[in-house]
Amino acid sequence: MEDLKKKMSADMNDKEIVFSKSIKAGKRIYYLDVKKNRKDEMFLAITESKKVVTGEGDDSQVSFEKHKIFLYREDFQKFMAGLTEAISFIDRSEMGDYSGQLDQEADEENERKATEEAQEEKLESEIKIDIDF
Repeated sequence: MEDLKKKMSADMNDKEIVFSKSIKAGKRIYYLDVKKNRKDEMFLAITESKKVVTGEGDDSQVSFEKHKIFLYREDFQKFMAGLTEAISFIDRSEMGDYSGQLDQEADEENERKATEEAQEEKLESEIKIDIDF
């Protein structure tokens, strides 16, 4: 009986993934697996796998830390809207930081130019005074 359960489980695992995409990102790999449930309905399984090395040298051991999210069809729109909003916020914030940095650099450059112009005007007025005498 257990052999039958194992065989059915193995068959089910083979059939449940209908599409898979892996994304390598540094020490992490993200897996996007489209699977089918028992009712033949598809859902998305998102897995983050991170390589973890413990110990050093010959004593080191490698393991993988995994986190999974299951996303069902009825939640796709809301999830995508939230994800898009979160990514846009990050992009705006980082652009704001970058923009702020550019603004600060521009302000410093303008201040430097204003100081130089003021010094030049002062020198010119001193020269005019010297010439007048």
